[in-house]
Amino acid sequence: MAAGRSGDAMQLDHVTLRTADLEGTRQFLQDLLGLTVGYRPDFGFAGYWLYSRDGPIVHLIPGGGRAVGRDAETIDHIGFRLECYEAFRQKLDRNEIPYSTMDLAELGERRLFVRTPGAILLELVFREGGMSD
Repeated sequence: MAAGRSGDAMQLDHVTLRTADLEGTRQFLQDLLGLTVGYRPDFGFAGYWLYSRDGPIVHLIPGGGRAVGRDAETIDHIGFRLECYEAFRQKLDRNEIPYSTMDLAELGERRLFVRTPGAILLELVFREGGMSD
């Protein structure tokens, strides 16, 4: 193994979202995913670090909110692995949050797709013993 390579130990540390609606996106992610605002160094500009368990996984910073064309090089969406597909879907329905679905039987996964207030696409992936949830 070459120096500096982490092999199987590699994990995605965090994602930074640039949004024109900083407060709305923060609240949406807190309500939807149960993330909590935690410590963030003073960078001299607004933003939040949103934590899951003991670490920050989503960083939010202000942005202009301009649309990017589908042919631009950009991150297309962010995926989160969650549990309790049916309960989560009911939560989306109760809160009138629009979503689309995708079932991948060959992977034993179900997916829900939602958009943040600034239209960032989130893919919510559920793998709980297959497609019976």
